[in-house]
Amino acid sequence: MDNRFNKVFPSFDSLNSEFSPSSCLIDIFSSHFSFYLVFKHKDNNLEDCSNKLNNIAIISLLNHSHALTISDAGIKNNVATSITHIHVHDKPVIKTIHHATNVTSTEAELFAIRCDINQAVNLPGISKIVIIIDSIHAAKKIFDSVTYPFQSQLAAISEKLRKFFITNINNSIKFWKCPSCCDWPLFKAIDRDTKLLHQTPLFLSKLLWDFSKKSKCNDISHNWKMTFQVYDLKGQQFLELVDDDNNPIEPSYVKGGSWLKFIGYSNLLCAKATRAIVSHAPIEEYRLCFFLKEEFKCPCGIYPIESRHHILHKCRSSYHGLPSCPV
Repeated sequence: MDNRFNKVFPSFDSLNSEFSPSSCLIDIFSSHFSFYLVFKHKDNNLEDCSNKLNNIAIISLLNHSHALTISDAGIKNNVATSITHIHVHDKPVIKTIHHATNVTSTEAELFAIRCDINQAVNLPGISKIVIIIDSIHAAKKIFDSVTYPFQSQLAAISEKLRKFFITNINNSIKFWKCPSCCDWPLFKAIDRDTKLLHQTPLFLSKLLWDFSKKSKCNDISHNWKMTFQVYDLKGQQFLELVDDDNNPIEPSYVKGGSWLKFIGYSNLLCAKATRAIVSHAPIEEYRLCFFLKEEFKCPCGIYPIESRHHILHKCRSSYHGLPSCPV
């Protein structure tokens, strides 16, 4: 096998002129783009979300100078599918589908946005571009000059937008978030296709740096979880942390981690949390291991043993400095 195609390739260009100080899009054209994050993932807001998106679509389709673009991306078996639909008044819908291998989800989402912008800015008479996506965080990276892993995509998008904004002072672009759980027909059709249309790569592909880093981190995390459980390294008294649905919280490096980010800012808090998790907190449950004949009731007087689970989930006493829990 020829390993020349398996090398890791960086996906950034630190000397690109698009990221020169004081010449970035956010420095020069800050009034030409905007983001709208008004929709939340709640059932009572989904109908309002669909109605709002319908109004946006109607306004865009009635105006000759507007381009309404809808895009989504999905990954299955390391193959990313990016789909975009561009709607313009009195014109057929422009549909594009692209596949890529060995890229992250953010890279695929940025590529879908790039396809939207590339085609929209080249349409005659277009001055307003409306992009509807479910990954508004990816769109924000377009205007972040320090996001090095995605600079190859960002540079291409930035160049197109710069020319678009310079052409006319009134040209603008708006990004609207459409939650994937929102049953809006135009986005639902694309979201369905990204999950169904997947290709099997026939040739070896280059590995981008961020994809290789993600794959390595996933392997390390998976191996650690397996070792931690199989060899019972956590011990019998390890406190299992759970989420709001009572599911165990697994270690993660995404967005600062699953729970460590909430205590990492304070050494004292981190030390106390560690003692509680490994059952070395100064409570009666810990004293029970050494003084078997003493009494270990919780100060609330209800539970026979002052345990961690009782303190965190059931105790109604203010002695522990926690909010009182209802019965």
